[in-house]
Amino acid sequence: MTMQTVSLNKSYGGTQGVYRHASRETQTDMTFSVYVPPHAGGARLPAVWYLSGLTCTHANVTEKGEFRSACAELGLIFIAPDTSPRGEGVPGDPANAYDFGLGAGFYVDATQEPFARNYRMWSYVTEELPKLVTENFPVDANRQSILGHSMGGHGALTVALRNPDRYRAASAFAPIVAPSQVPWGIKALGGYLGNNRQAWRKHDGVALIEDGARLSDLLVDYGDADNFLTEQLRPELLQAACEKAKIPLTLRRQPGYDHSYYFISTFMADHLRWHAERLKG
Repeated sequence: MTMQTVSLNKSYGGTQGVYRHASRETQTDMTFSVYVPPHAGGARLPAVWYLSGLTCTHANVTEKGEFRSACAELGLIFIAPDTSPRGEGVPGDPANAYDFGLGAGFYVDATQEPFARNYRMWSYVTEELPKLVTENFPVDANRQSILGHSMGGHGALTVALRNPDRYRAASAFAPIVAPSQVPWGIKALGGYLGNNRQAWRKHDGVALIEDGARLSDLLVDYGDADNFLTEQLRPELLQAACEKAKIPLTLRRQPGYDHSYYFISTFMADHLRWHAERLKG
């Protein structure tokens, strides 16, 4: 696979790059960003994957996430994919809604038309892009972790729960923990996967835990001023599932914070240090 460099900028002694490639999974060009911290020649570095939320691209966290200082200090590569396929001929939501279609891929492989051809974000973020990144950047494939925000928090939880041998740690900012039980998730999973709710369970963090998937531990932050907290995020469902499964969960309620990148950037360094501890050795 070949990729095109869109931009390169030096930051905190490392390099922030944005790249584009033709994806076999989505049948479109896909753009992603990678921050590589300063490092000795020949070194292989631990990598943190970041999955973004509804309406976002790679650019939101790249420009507003405030992760580079901590990554440079901790020696972490930071990888940020897009949230959905884009381009001419890619179907969006007929009503132009923000929570389905373009910018709202939900990290699943769609089975329903007209989305099945392009909306293959699960295979893209778990198989195709990791292979491309490992071939082109100094990533230690045995030291990877994942985090995400909102829809991307849903993605991070499900990816980690279904791939426990690949990701040493998982955390999330304001994740959609049980998409099968909330409006955002019901719309997306139904639209992409059809009406068989049993098929939804492998893309639902709480359902995966109920069905036996496990993590060694988990860190989740949410703001108590988040407008989506009660209807869409439902962190209490994750708390109950983790308690029943005996998964150590650090669930932090942050007073006064909302759903925005002001919230994410405030606690980003905390999460990266938490990941770095689990990526040692």
